[in-house]
Amino acid sequence: MVQFSVPRPKISAAEPWSRDEFERRLRAKESNYHIHHPFHVAMNGAGVSPAAVRGWVANRFYYQQAIPLKDAAVLANCRDRNARRLWIQRILDHDGVGADEGGIEAWLQLAAAVGLTRAEVESGEHVLPGVRFAVDAYVNFARGATFEEAACSSLTELFAPTIHQKRLDTWPDIYPWIEAQGYRYFRKRLSEARRDVEHGLIATLDHFISRTAQEYALNILQFKLNILWSMLDAMWMAYIEMKPPFYTCKPDE
Repeated sequence: MVQFSVPRPKISAAEPWSRDEFERRLRAKESNYHIHHPFHVAMNGAGVSPAAVRGWVANRFYYQQAIPLKDAAVLANCRDRNARRLWIQRILDHDGVGADEGGIEAWLQLAAAVGLTRAEVESGEHVLPGVRFAVDAYVNFARGATFEEAACSSLTELFAPTIHQKRLDTWPDIYPWIEAQGYRYFRKRLSEARRDVEHGLIATLDHFISRTAQEYALNILQFKLNILWSMLDAMWMAYIEMKPPFYTCKPDE
């Protein structure tokens, strides 16, 4: 298994940032969030083709189904019982518990709403190599990270409510062919992401207290932003530029 690491900054003798300044710098990473990727800009703006929407939904499912795997790895590296009691909710949110079928099922409903079958999405037949590599990199990082490092990587959730609300605001007009029940996942995550980020943010602010550690935390968050951006790079090439993997190669005989 390939292990992925985040670059560690040189040891700094500078004074640590205040808690407020450190949080401000974490939040400033929003400028690199994938909502600003040309794929998302087009998908939430002028619109993309139905094939591109379906491609995004199918590829993003590979990420969605990996989230509980990632969070199980985070729990395995967490020795704080109280932290585990909070973090485990993330797995329940996605896998479901009791009458709540969870976020993965809600994403499969989105897939059905855009015209994909459950079987083809769950099979992963549409997952691009670049997306698979990026998602696997994130899961593998979580397996080897400390709890605090993994919590820091989750802070892209700081920016997630904006992207979910944008889809809810624009998609019904841009894509009238998408069935309305498909939007349940986005509504569900509006509140869940805000709740989750409170825990991850406190864990990060409490743990990374030297300047060197704070700079390392920013690198960790950038690593996660790179994961999300790279996924869209692969989708842009395949569904917008119409240059999927191996498009220049001759088909197998």
